[in-house]
Amino acid sequence: MATVPTTLIIFDCDGVLVDSEVLACQVEVAVLRGLGHPIPYAEFCRRAIGRSRKDNQAMLEAHWGRPLPADYTDQVQSRLFESFRTELQPVAGMPDLVRRVVVDRCVASSSPPDRLGLALSLGGYAPLFGDGVFSAAEVARGKPAPDLFLHAAARRGAPAVQCLVVEDSVPGIEAAKAAGMIAVGFCGGGHCPPDQADILSAAGADAIAADAADLARLLKRRSLLA
Repeated sequence: MATVPTTLIIFDCDGVLVDSEVLACQVEVAVLRGLGHPIPYAEFCRRAIGRSRKDNQAMLEAHWGRPLPADYTDQVQSRLFESFRTELQPVAGMPDLVRRVVVDRCVASSSPPDRLGLALSLGGYAPLFGDGVFSAAEVARGKPAPDLFLHAAARRGAPAVQCLVVEDSVPGIEAAKAAGMIAVGFCGGGHCPPDQADILSAAGADAIAADAADLARLLKRRSLLA
């Protein structure tokens, strides 16, 4: 990885801070099946993970060639939030890692603000990030476009070249590289297949962390952790 000093670590939320991707995909596939729009779980994960709600709905409507019901988002959100409140857990080791970061830190997620806020609160992260939380709803284009990461960096006053992004998805890695930032592929979420490291490396990741302990070692070498 580059030797330019890092002044800001940007964390993705789903699949990096909280182990939410399996829950989210299961809920959405179930809702789609009930609406007569069956899609295999693995295919939905491949198409949807890392992308914004708006982009995923457009993808699904294009896939079936017709619009989803007007209350589709409400159906998904209601079931997902219920699932979050009973099942959501932080990714193992990540709350302690975030506490140890010695440079500025923030979250930049494809999730809408309501889902993002609930996930961070349930995971115990809300006091660790304060107002340093940014959603794809705040920018014109979601990942893999660089807009969200550039927005987060600008709001935190950090040049892109001094930012390090921790991401679990191909769109996230592509967005970080398009923004001119260091991209660390994270494979510690429960949704990650055995070849996730290869997938993220092929997408352009500068380094790979298998789990929180591996990520801690990587950040420690860069003097970013206490």
